[in-house]
Amino acid sequence: MRRLMSGDMSGLDPEQLSRLSGMQIDPAMLQAVMNHLQGAFAGTQDGVDWSLAERQALHIANQDGQGVTAGQSTDLSQAFSLANLWLGEATNISDLPQPARAITRGAWVSATLPLWQELAEPVATSIADALTDALGQQAPDDMQEMIAGAGRLMRTVGGSLFATQLGQVVGRLSTEVVGGGDVGIPVMPDGEAAILPQNFADFGRDLEIPDDQLALYLATRELAHARLFRHARWLRLHVISQVRDFAHGIRVDTDALEELASRFDPSQPEELRSALESGALLPARSEEQTAALTRLENLLATIEGWVDVVTEDATSRLPSAARIAEAVRRRRAVGGPAEQALGSLVGLELRPRRMREAAAMWRAVTDAVGVAGRDALWDYPDLMPTAEDVDDPAGLVARVVAASRGEAAPTDAMDDALAQLLAEESGEARPADDASADASHDASEDADGHEDGDEGAPGDQRPV
Repeated sequence: MRRLMSGDMSGLDPEQLSRLSGMQIDPAMLQAVMNHLQGAFAGTQDGVDWSLAERQALHIANQDGQGVTAGQSTDLSQAFSLANLWLGEATNISDLPQPARAITRGAWVSATLPLWQELAEPVATSIADALTDALGQQAPDDMQEMIAGAGRLMRTVGGSLFATQLGQVVGRLSTEVVGGGDVGIPVMPDGEAAILPQNFADFGRDLEIPDDQLALYLATRELAHARLFRHARWLRLHVISQVRDFAHGIRVDTDALEELASRFDPSQPEELRSALESGALLPARSEEQTAALTRLENLLATIEGWVDVVTEDATSRLPSAARIAEAVRRRRAVGGPAEQALGSLVGLELRPRRMREAAAMWRAVTDAVGVAGRDALWDYPDLMPTAEDVDDPAGLVARVVAASRGEAAPTDAMDDALAQLLAEESGEARPADDASADASHDASEDADGHEDGDEGAPGDQRPV
């Protein structure tokens, strides 16, 4: 630690550290991390250097060196063209401004990494703060003065370590995702859709389903996902802010870290690797995090449920559509790329059951008001279904049916309370006794022979 804080890296041999084969550490990448740390000690670095994550992710993604062949590009282009025609019948949301494409794993990393960095930044900051606090508590007295000025340095060190982990997560993810929408969150740039041919081949290898049908189904899902986020421009920021709300509450359990370090055996690093990847160093979620997680689960389930329903309707001509949909659901249930990525980065776990409930809600809405009425719910944030709508779609169906007929939506307790509050603010609310007196007065006036609607003689003070 003294050598690190003084900037002396001569005693750290990356080749020796790389022998921790269980951690799957790449010597070249470790050398890059050490060079970055040397720059931090020298005062030339500030904050998180996300280029470490990019280099690590690209190193993993490009290990096989495979590109996209002309045949693969042509086949997927034809699948996307036909999927666009089918989606035109299944949804009113318009097409993308640019054609979807086939991309390599490395291209997927480069396209999606900016969003991963944005989501991971709160976690990297939390790790840096935890390192600083732990050093201040555990360092000996003769190092306290040195530790006191190490806040920026620890932020760089912690950020560098987390950037390397982020690179490994995104790199491994690039070897599994089939398309840009696989993760559930909008990782691709706005208005872009893509399929990774190499991963597409791996996904369909044991399904015994014709490649053309599989390509059509997955192309339809990918385009539906991309269309939705381009149509509802507010939705992308809404999802990102929900993930960041959850990540902001993350703290590192220093007690668990110390306990792990006390028994760590460098010759058997599997335990450390498992702790880092499983989130064992993260303490139990706070109440605020639990609430944020619930909101995020409902939001992602609502999005995925809509995509499932639209894809099912658009691919109804495919003989193997039901089998492919089941394969997608099984992959999601056992922990697909979304669960693995978000679990590694922010400790976030998604419930597949919630997605099935959301799909049932969207099916009920579609049956009640059709495609146009269903898709109109994405026009504004306040129209989007809530968690209560997912639990009980009947209320949502009643509202959209009333709106489609031009009728006033049924009111609930919240509507009544809001109306009362607005009336009081405008001075229109009257005490119940006054209202009863007016009613009695009106009744007595009517008994005198005045008909309803009679405006009365000049000077008559009866309410008109």
